[in-house]
Amino acid sequence: MHRSNNTDVTYFILLGFADAEEIQLVLFVLFLLIYLVTVLGNAGMIMVIRLDAQLHTPMYFFLSHLSFIDLSYSTVITPKTLENLLTSNKNISYASCFTQMYFFVYLGAAECFLLSSMAYDRYVAICNPLHYPVVMSTRRCWALLAGSYLIGFADSLVNRLCTSRLHFCKVNVIHHFFCDPSPILALSCTENHDIEYIIVFFAGITLMVSLIMLSVSYVSILSTILKINSTSGKRKAFSTCASHLLAVTIFYSTMIFTYLRPSKSYSLGKDQVASVFYTIVTPMLNPLIYSLRNKEVKNAVLRLLQKREGSRHVK
Repeated sequence: MHRSNNTDVTYFILLGFADAEEIQLVLFVLFLLIYLVTVLGNAGMIMVIRLDAQLHTPMYFFLSHLSFIDLSYSTVITPKTLENLLTSNKNISYASCFTQMYFFVYLGAAECFLLSSMAYDRYVAICNPLHYPVVMSTRRCWALLAGSYLIGFADSLVNRLCTSRLHFCKVNVIHHFFCDPSPILALSCTENHDIEYIIVFFAGITLMVSLIMLSVSYVSILSTILKINSTSGKRKAFSTCASHLLAVTIFYSTMIFTYLRPSKSYSLGKDQVASVFYTIVTPMLNPLIYSLRNKEVKNAVLRLLQKREGSRHVK
């Protein structure tokens, strides 16, 4: 992550919200509250799943790692954004910028395939319930999880190798609130069409492959649900994947809008709104979606609270 020899730039200026100077304090308070809810929500979800034995199932195994990725993902972006909103110094070092971008791409790609793994888990649970314990074995769950992290690592490595070839000719103002690949590519004075195509290609492959896996799983799930005769049976089957489907819709809609376009079509206003939602808001929404719409999580929280209250009375 050290500064390349072929660039004159030693630091960047993140100028993301400079055009909204009069409301920067409002944005600071809002983003701080969102980040606190994100940390508490995702850390709480991980703790509840770890402490409650009834949640030691494949579905919640993946959900705990989704919370871990969302927590890490938000932490990569939000603290620096809060600092820039509160102070006039909006500098970020060359190494810190590319480190932020590396982990941003890594965690984003890993989440794509983790969501696909969760969709596969719901497919097996609904379409092949009798073989669910065998198909979704502990070994299979760990293999799917490891695959998600490895794909994220490979995607971020390709991104880092490509961006390391960029040359920056003294212009170091990034019109964004974090080190996103699109504005950095637009900032470079290198003839970077090949680099851009490689980055967009791998981002597209990551998104499309995971999206195809999701689509195949949910088409099969929908087909199975429609064959169920009773209305209550359909409702029960659909409720087991409704939370995941909502999380997937939010995640992929902003991802596709933001990244599956060439850098020439980069628009500061539209991209920032989408990026705020994708990087800051979505990691907060996932634990809320899964906890508020999930009776098992609610019951687990109640059991933990009752257990704690009981141990307090014993003392």
